[in-house]
Amino acid sequence: MKGYVGKILKVDLTTEKWHIKSFDEKHVRNVLGGQGFCVDIVYHGVPEGADPLGSQNVLAIAGGAFDGFPVGTGGKVAFAAKGPATNTLVESIMGGSIGPELRHAGYDALEITGKADGPAYIFIEDDKIEINDASDLWGKDTRVVPEALKKRHGWDVKVACIGVAGEKLSNMACIDCDDRQSGRGGLGAVMGSKNLKAIVVRGTRDLVPHDPKKLLELALHYQKIYEASPSFVEDTKYGTGEFLGWVNKDRGVFPTKNWQESVYNERQQIDPYYWAPKYVTKNKACFACTKPCGKLFEVKSGKFAGVAIDGIEYETLYSLGGTCGNPDVESVARANELCDLLGLDTISCGVTIGFAMELYQRGIISRQEAGVDLSWSNAPSAVPEMVELIGNRRGFGDVLANGVKVAAQKIGKGAERYAIHTKGLEPPAYDVRGMKGHGLAYMTSTRGACHLRAGFYAPELVGKFWKWEGIDRFSAVGKGPMVATMENFMCVYDSVGLCKFSRGFYLIAKLPEVLEAITGLRFTEDELLKIGERIHNMKGAFNYREGVTRKDWLLPQRVLEDPITDGVSKGSKISVDEMNLMLDDYMNARGWTKDGKPTPEKLKELGIE
Repeated sequence: MKGYVGKILKVDLTTEKWHIKSFDEKHVRNVLGGQGFCVDIVYHGVPEGADPLGSQNVLAIAGGAFDGFPVGTGGKVAFAAKGPATNTLVESIMGGSIGPELRHAGYDALEITGKADGPAYIFIEDDKIEINDASDLWGKDTRVVPEALKKRHGWDVKVACIGVAGEKLSNMACIDCDDRQSGRGGLGAVMGSKNLKAIVVRGTRDLVPHDPKKLLELALHYQKIYEASPSFVEDTKYGTGEFLGWVNKDRGVFPTKNWQESVYNERQQIDPYYWAPKYVTKNKACFACTKPCGKLFEVKSGKFAGVAIDGIEYETLYSLGGTCGNPDVESVARANELCDLLGLDTISCGVTIGFAMELYQRGIISRQEAGVDLSWSNAPSAVPEMVELIGNRRGFGDVLANGVKVAAQKIGKGAERYAIHTKGLEPPAYDVRGMKGHGLAYMTSTRGACHLRAGFYAPELVGKFWKWEGIDRFSAVGKGPMVATMENFMCVYDSVGLCKFSRGFYLIAKLPEVLEAITGLRFTEDELLKIGERIHNMKGAFNYREGVTRKDWLLPQRVLEDPITDGVSKGSKISVDEMNLMLDDYMNARGWTKDGKPTPEKLKELGIE
């Protein structure tokens, strides 16, 4: 078996000991790599009822099966643990170099258990494993920490670290590597709870593919396909936000002012067609990516002079822009930069600020309570200020630091009515009242409201994808099997390490030839989708075991009661009956009980203990 090292490194921070676990072809055929490896580690390693911020939780990291090989957009790395935001199995994918580097060091995955006595970082250099003191790094931001560790260990090491938000155990804390973030679900807080500031890796070993010549042929073949596509041109010019205007005007599903509206009429400055020519100085790509959609955004003058970020991503234009009613792109960029430095998920942070701004609008919280003028007209100043307060848990920021669900419970006075979340996770940039199947995907996502676990936003917005044509985004009928199938599809993607922006190029049927060139193992399309189904069922079984059932899946009150007020989707909403219809349809397609429990028969079919 080529392409894999066949080793998982397990580090116990409590005992400061480590050992290696080996795996064989059977394990690869079960869970493939990347997300699959991480889910398997957490599923088997975290005991029932474990505190997500306790020493019994496990943090898993694994590069995808394509990591370290010349596969365009194939360098994604997965992180997973029991997440503090949702009490579910949370996995989050990023484009940082830590995954490929870990494989070059001789490990397909890293399993971290226990808790260090004080601030620490793990240093891995092939067979050399150290747990080192990080007292001098505690309290430092995500740019200072990698620079300090590179000065200490050499500029070629790869570093994943947390910021102050992770140290302070915010439910929206993320993990940073190479200006890329493993953002959702609070995995940065899991690192912080273990007193783990960073993971530093240097690998010097070669990864050997089964058929190098064939692999290179495939890589060049697909690169030509990328470069000939319209999305390649648009993404490399304007970044991931290039379709913001279309989602906003043509589809009317761009959530604004905490989802009170779905069309942002003041969006001009936050539209990449405006800011990319003015502020972008060069393209930036994820590790080993040949389709660069990242942008180096720099502010040269004015109030926010000196801001320099890798962004601004579509989701962040929504969360720190539209949903906060913030039309100032320089303010959005500064808030984005602060999130990156402090180690905060921009989606959860922005949606939480928008929630607080609506509470301010409705008189539920006062200027004195907030400590900041949270009126919509003051958004350009208020949004960056609130990011700092949240990341540092200062003042009203401490109330908001664990997201809208927890904040609403603390505030009371009817605040729950305006808290937009599913399973405790704030949603991304698509108003699902105008795309009902995607609303189902928010509910069924095992880590809480998410656009990436099923990726169903694209089929509904466009009306077609893969094996489906004529998808009606305003209909709730027949969406269950489609969402379940797309979840399986995306589990495969996250396990081989492919960027989801490549899903139109690499349909599942095209992956076996790449996998065979790398590993020598043959898979069919059906076998890969069955692996995806297995991975998703492991997540579902874990969540049910932890008491997360259908009652926790439900859509927020606003989505169920308030129709969209403006634009081409005006009048649309998801009724309670439609929500339950879609959930029943989904459970039936999955072979789960109506309460969200994978049945013993289904688990046995998939070979899950």
